[in-house]
Amino acid sequence: MTTITDKQIIFLRKSCHHIKPIVTVGGAGLSENVMNEIELALSHHELVKIKLNCGDSDERKKVIDDIIAETGAVLVQTIGHTASFYRPADKPVITLPKK
Repeated sequence: MTTITDKQIIFLRKSCHHIKPIVTVGGAGLSENVMNEIELALSHHELVKIKLNCGDSDERKKVIDDIIAETGAVLVQTIGHTASFYRPADKPVITLPKK
């Protein structure tokens, strides 16, 4: 799992403000195909927004925890039904500030 500092989280929050959700998790939850799409998006973009159209806040929290466990990504922020995640790629596109 990737660890980042508070300063880097603030930088990533500013960076994800303008991006649109790439993957949508529906009422059926995290299927294998949805997890594959999330993996692909993280590998390519590093910083992704995911729309969580599933149940109540407890169910969304469980989905977020599952995404973190499966992908090794870091939760950057959640706003309503949208969560942003970061995972550095093999060849990083985003340059984070120094720790």
